[in-house]
Amino acid sequence: MRPYRVVQWATGTIGARSLRGIIEHPGLTLAGVYVHSPAKAGRDAGELCGTAPTGITATHDVGNILSLGADCVLYAPLTCDVDEVCRLLASGANVVTTRGEFHHPGSMDPDVRGRVEEACARGGSSIHSTGSSPGFITEAVPLVLTSLARRLDGLTIDEYADLSRRPSPELLFGVMGFGMAPEAFDERRLTGARTSFGPSLRLVADALGLPLDSLEASGELATAGRPVRIAAGELAAGTVAAQRLVVTGVRAGRPLLRFRATWYCTRDLDPAWDLGDTGWHLSVEGDAPLEVGIRLPVPLDRMAEVSPAYTANRAVNAVPVVCEAAPGIRTTLDLPQITAALA
Repeated sequence: MRPYRVVQWATGTIGARSLRGIIEHPGLTLAGVYVHSPAKAGRDAGELCGTAPTGITATHDVGNILSLGADCVLYAPLTCDVDEVCRLLASGANVVTTRGEFHHPGSMDPDVRGRVEEACARGGSSIHSTGSSPGFITEAVPLVLTSLARRLDGLTIDEYADLSRRPSPELLFGVMGFGMAPEAFDERRLTGARTSFGPSLRLVADALGLPLDSLEASGELATAGRPVRIAAGELAAGTVAAQRLVVTGVRAGRPLLRFRATWYCTRDLDPAWDLGDTGWHLSVEGDAPLEVGIRLPVPLDRMAEVSPAYTANRAVNAVPVVCEAAPGIRTTLDLPQITAALA
């Protein structure tokens, strides 16, 4: 495998981990680093991700990145800027992204899809969305499990995350809404799973020859049964302490595929919920039924340190296959199996 020259775009929690993965990958060469914060510009890439100095300094200038002629940009910002993505693709750089906008082209806004495909055609480049969830657990694993089946009656993916030891008050209280009074909780936080995970379900359904008629999204809350202190701060009794987001793919009037995320900060809930350890559980119903559990064997107080690897590493490992793919928006179905080149 020839060494692919890769740019890391953004160095937040996931981006810093993928930057480290690029530096350490035997088949990749770090070509550059783009940072959103001017305060990070000029700093060595190694300083931004905890490795030895690399001699590659970060830039806040998009023009500098475009001039590098990199094979691939690993695009991991907090929000997706379609104009940025199109500039990168049109320049000839392939894009692997941990953003979820490109999992299923048919689910995209037609105008956005057209612009991205035009940029891919102009640059002879491809773009692929991946990560741990969505991505690995909503596409790669279900496709493997259903390869044993000739009849599928239903598939449910349960995701569990114990956030009690996550020392991130801005994330838990600000972004996710834990600690709020239930009546003040914005219900759109619960139904957002349709946008985040629905495209992956549609992709799997298409692969099985069972395209979905519709997607339904719902959610529910549970409150703290008593005051509890978590790593991010205090949860008062009666405030949001757990939330469940559900997106269901419907075919012929019945549920076929379901993704259900249960995120919680304490097990002392009102009402009481059945809670799994941090990880996933998949249930396949049909002529080859399966129950598969995947537990993340990481102490809760280290989860914030370790968990970004699950998303970042898959994106890093995808770079070679995306660079070799035909131009366009490439999904899990278009690419060969993503494997880890470890030596």
